[in-house]
Amino acid sequence: MCQAGRPGNLRVMQGTIATFDPQTRSGTLLLDDGSERSFPAAAFDASGLRLLRLGQRVSISAGPEGDITKVELPGIR
Repeated sequence: MCQAGRPGNLRVMQGTIATFDPQTRSGTLLLDDGSERSFPAAAFDASGLRLLRLGQRVSISAGPEGDITKVELPGIR
């Protein structure tokens, strides 16, 4: 799932958490197209979440350059 045309040219995609390190607050996820993407602590911090579980479904917001800016639960904004 990818939605273009959002304010600031953000793209929203969904995937599944593959790794998450609570110490660094960063991790990797598998997008629905099978590609793997890593996300920085800043993207996790922007969500307001406290923890992510392996296998958990998430939505991500990515900037125009493809950098992940936010990790959040689908349907919760």
